[in-house]
Amino acid sequence: MLVTQKTFIFISLTSPPYLTLNKNGSKPVITLAKKKDFSETSTPQQQKFPIKLSTSLLPSTAIAVFGLGFIDAGYSGDWSRIGVISEETEALLKAAAFVVVPLCIFLIVYLSREPEIEA
Repeated sequence: MLVTQKTFIFISLTSPPYLTLNKNGSKPVITLAKKKDFSETSTPQQQKFPIKLSTSLLPSTAIAVFGLGFIDAGYSGDWSRIGVISEETEALLKAAAFVVVPLCIFLIVYLSREPEIEA
């Protein structure tokens, strides 16, 4: 760690290669590689990394978080301990979790099914 007046600079032994110190050690210098200059005849090769996600992934995730919220609120005891919900509400959420969680599982499985294509 380097201390200069009111500035603290921490440099670990495994700092990134583009971050180096000046010769006097007072200020870090960031060095970056130059961008390649493509001529008009050559075309830059752009690598595309398409992310292929199912269309039902986001709704399934939201449904899973909803179901896990019921389990957390009903069974953890943390929410009633800090006063967010009462103990009666916690008992109600615990009972409701027996209905909500299987319903969430059913919805997730139903959404994840791919439609059958008839030829």
